[in-house]
Amino acid sequence: MSTDAIVVLKGDHQKVRKLFRDFQGTGENAIATKGKIAKRLSAELTIHPYLENTVRYPQVRARTHEVEDDVLEFYEEHHVVDVLCMELSAMAPDAERFDAKMSVLIENVTHHMKEEEEDWFPKVRKGLRRTTLQELGARMVKLRSTAPRSPAQPSALKKVVDAVIA
Repeated sequence: MSTDAIVVLKGDHQKVRKLFRDFQGTGENAIATKGKIAKRLSAELTIHPYLENTVRYPQVRARTHEVEDDVLEFYEEHHVVDVLCMELSAMAPDAERFDAKMSVLIENVTHHMKEEEEDWFPKVRKGLRRTTLQELGARMVKLRSTAPRSPAQPSALKKVVDAVIA
């Protein structure tokens, strides 16, 4: 498996897209299945932004100043995802607004992934050396095992607090 940071993150995007398709393919009354998928999505959408916010964004921002505005926007997009994941994790999958909230999450994350893959990843690949991308990816792979898996974990909550007071 490649440790190129962009390859690692694209792999995460593929996992999330599959979970979105799985959720959207459930029947209206598949309450238990929706709950399980939502829990897995919450974990993936907690781990992935944690890795980006902890490793990738600060390092890319320090090395490539032309992406400063992108990074700040991505921090805010992650904050929205954090809030939606926290709200979904506190809701029963048969709650009236559960599917609507999940639809908003899917729309936001899909937009974010498209923006990263089409606009940002090419800028990063152009601005950073291959060895740097390998090092960043290796750090993310290593950090994944200790990354928070729930938006309610203290290390994930710190990210939310940082977004509000920064």
